[in-house]
Amino acid sequence: PIEHLPANAREDIKTADPDWAYVGTIDNNATTSELRFLARVQTQAPGAAGEPYRRAFLKGVRYLLDAQFPNGGWPQVYPLQGGYHDALTFNDDALSQVAELLADIAVRRGDYAFVPAPLAAQAAAAEAKAIKVILTTQVVVDGKRTIWGQQHDALTLAPAGARNFEPIALSSDESADLLLFLMKRPNPSPAIIAAVRDGIGWLKAHALYGVEWTRNEPSGGARKLIAKDGAGPLWSRYYDIATGKPIFGDRDKTIHDDVNELSEERRNGYSWFNTGPAKAVAAFDRWAPASARQTRG
Repeated sequence: PIEHLPANAREDIKTADPDWAYVGTIDNNATTSELRFLARVQTQAPGAAGEPYRRAFLKGVRYLLDAQFPNGGWPQVYPLQGGYHDALTFNDDALSQVAELLADIAVRRGDYAFVPAPLAAQAAAAEAKAIKVILTTQVVVDGKRTIWGQQHDALTLAPAGARNFEPIALSSDESADLLLFLMKRPNPSPAIIAAVRDGIGWLKAHALYGVEWTRNEPSGGARKLIAKDGAGPLWSRYYDIATGKPIFGDRDKTIHDDVNELSEERRNGYSWFNTGPAKAVAAFDRWAPASARQTRG
């Protein structure tokens, strides 16, 4: 019955138990974490004792392969449910974590040595498609590559919004993770090198200095962005695509260029600023010389 379904589920999803229905997801490390756990457990249970773990793992990998869009991306949930859940999802590093797991499976070493060769080959092909869609969806503004959205339309590949307070925008933290993923690829192609170079350049140019995002205080009150000498770098979660300026959404779908204008509930209840890109920038400083040598070689 409909009352037993999750709020975002279709009525036509059925299970053996009429009182339970669910939809699988890659959101917030789901599925990928469980699969890595199963792979690690099966190494401690050779022979027949490990077969249930291996079967479960292989079933989960086939789920990920089935869920991949033809263009190489993944939705947040599968089977598709409608709405923003069906978008090609970079949010919370969902796509990059799936692609990273498939890359590990493809080489059949360590925890993944037991994976049959044909399935490993499928994993390698899926990873290659994921890399291609990452490169394709890097947003270009005035002829210059920038970064990525939090999610992109599954058909047009344009950046897409999600919840009322999550507007169509460039997303700094998710983009930093995508750049780290690309930098981990062996023998990077010229396309990967260009994507990383331009993405890192954009993040460097849009870092915020001289401001601090205050903490949630036990005594209450809304968080604020305040001036502070020597503070930074800090990045806004969202940037307007056309202007490259930080933007912030509220539950009433209004868009603001000043985070301090948001309702207290949204200021306190969402990660409007982050330092994630600093890790990607530091990794690039080590990676760029090595990638240049590989290209020349």
